[in-house]
Amino acid sequence: MEKIIYLYISKKNPFVWLSALCLLASAAARVILFSQMEQAGLWLQMILPGLASVLLAVMCLLSGEERLYKTAIPVWILGLCYAWWPLHTCDVAVFMGAILFCIAYTAIIDGRWHRFGLLPLYLAALCGIAFTYRRLPDYLWITGLLILLPAIRIHKDGSYHPTWGDRSEGRRIRSMPPMALVEPYLMPNRTGSSNLFAEAIEITQVEEYIRCKRREGMTGVGITHVLIAAYVRMIAKYPAINRFIAGQKIYSRGNDIAMCMTVKKELSLSAPDTVIKVHFSPHDTIEDVFKKFNAAVDEAKTTPLDSGMDNIAAVLAYIPGPLLKLAVWLLRALDYFGLLPAFLLEVSPFHGTVFFTSMASLGIRPVFHHLYDFGTIPVFCAFGKKRRVEEPVNGEIVKRKYLDVTFNLDDRICDGFYYASALKYLMRILSHPEMLDLPPEQVEQDIP
Repeated sequence: MEKIIYLYISKKNPFVWLSALCLLASAAARVILFSQMEQAGLWLQMILPGLASVLLAVMCLLSGEERLYKTAIPVWILGLCYAWWPLHTCDVAVFMGAILFCIAYTAIIDGRWHRFGLLPLYLAALCGIAFTYRRLPDYLWITGLLILLPAIRIHKDGSYHPTWGDRSEGRRIRSMPPMALVEPYLMPNRTGSSNLFAEAIEITQVEEYIRCKRREGMTGVGITHVLIAAYVRMIAKYPAINRFIAGQKIYSRGNDIAMCMTVKKELSLSAPDTVIKVHFSPHDTIEDVFKKFNAAVDEAKTTPLDSGMDNIAAVLAYIPGPLLKLAVWLLRALDYFGLLPAFLLEVSPFHGTVFFTSMASLGIRPVFHHLYDFGTIPVFCAFGKKRRVEEPVNGEIVKRKYLDVTFNLDDRICDGFYYASALKYLMRILSHPEMLDLPPEQVEQDIP
């Protein structure tokens, strides 16, 4: 991983409270001084900068350890408000100064530049205010940022911490080749970016492995558990498969592998179905996968249908058509900017690493299931019933069993060579399923 500095502040530090007090005073001063202005001036001098100052103060007090150095949105709001009037009066120097201030601030909180760059940056902004605006609210908010400097600390645990541009469910990949970064804009939908792949897996070794595990006490283990465990182990070696596209940006889920699957509460035509989401780790063995998956299935079968995503869908179903379209548009907009609440992401069947579906219980071969344009799931895997084939081997007819598996893959998260290497490794695991008994010797980490 590229060396990145992760900054934070603690509300136990008195400088944080003094800084928040200055920022709130700046917002209050704007209300007093600019409340009588015309509409354009009201927005640019009072409403937007005031809200940005309040937001920054709240972030200092409530989420400085997680969010203050993850987003530069409040500072960008202030900077753009300062840049508007110089642009309107053709004062290019002041306009460029405001924009460069925001860019430099973002680079520092992103961990790319050293935090000591904040002091000269704030002093330069203070000089700019003294020579241009010379208003009390402007002095107060830059003073608030200056007072905050002694409270800034660096995370020294060596682990990754969310920073600017990350989402709650994944970190943004920043070192992709330029063409890979542009692709999500050229191909904005998953349905237009998907590749289809089919494979017939000879499952003699898998079935023998399943019988062995059942004799060892894992009653109920089946082909589904082995496939999921093999997929988890594949991601341990090829972590780019655990990426996703959101807001036309590429993200990595890291060590969180979120598998979604539709299950029926009973095996009948009239029985309702629901979607389970199970979180796995790249370190999981077949036993870990077996326990986590079965626990999720048991919970789904014993829980009323009016829970989780089913409950949310039921509420949406009562909304009239035009308003429902508006509600869905709002959900898409929130998802685009990474603002969906965590509880929605957790229950959503459209957000995850992979969606598995089994056609075996239906007695048919697998379909090529479509990807969802809503959400983040980049891979859909379907598998069907086992089939027997008679094949000639050294002049003799040998009976073998095969399992047909299909994949629908989002082409934008990694290149074709990487996909091919990962899927070949998946087939190798299924040829030697005993690899799943122990954790992987090494878990690869995705690129920065």
